[in-house]
Amino acid sequence: MKPSSNRRWKSTILEIFEESARLNLVCAEAHWEEIRAIALLIVRAFKKDHKLLLFGNGGSAADAQHIAAEFVNRFLKKRISLPAIALTTDTSIMTSIGNDEDFSQVFAKQISALGKKGDIALGISTSGASANLIEAFRISKNKGIIRVGLLGRDGGRALRFVDHAIVVPSHSTPRIQEAHITIGHIICEIVEREMFP
Repeated sequence: MKPSSNRRWKSTILEIFEESARLNLVCAEAHWEEIRAIALLIVRAFKKDHKLLLFGNGGSAADAQHIAAEFVNRFLKKRISLPAIALTTDTSIMTSIGNDEDFSQVFAKQISALGKKGDIALGISTSGASANLIEAFRISKNKGIIRVGLLGRDGGRALRFVDHAIVVPSHSTPRIQEAHITIGHIICEIVEREMFP
């Protein structure tokens, strides 16, 4: 590979890292209080035997599963399992709802079946426009479930349907996703520190 090509790729990779780091710092400054508040809501829910229900589409579905795993297994400490469920993992449920009802109902019907008053529904969306998140938040409100959104861009329609939101102010889907998983990890760490000092 030519030296000029190496320099170009190094410059491109550094720019991407810098953009991601800048966005994380912007989110930290703008949302640290809301991040803490959401983490403490989750602590209170867990202490009262409530659960965390997580969901999203595409890469956000993977983030929902990732965060659920950190709670059920462990994050930094060896400790008891915490009740978190990713609603993105049961393919039979999701495909049957998508086939028999409508894809907009894939999370709402699971929340209707599993969610109880006092639980927390955490939806992740880079656009905030996903119909299945909005339907999940609607049913959550009816059941007395606390609604949290990890969103991107300007928050989209989903912003109107949540009790708590962290909006990553970017139009770059990968950069938003990177910030979302950082925020998810911070929430996990706060929850562990509070519950298992």
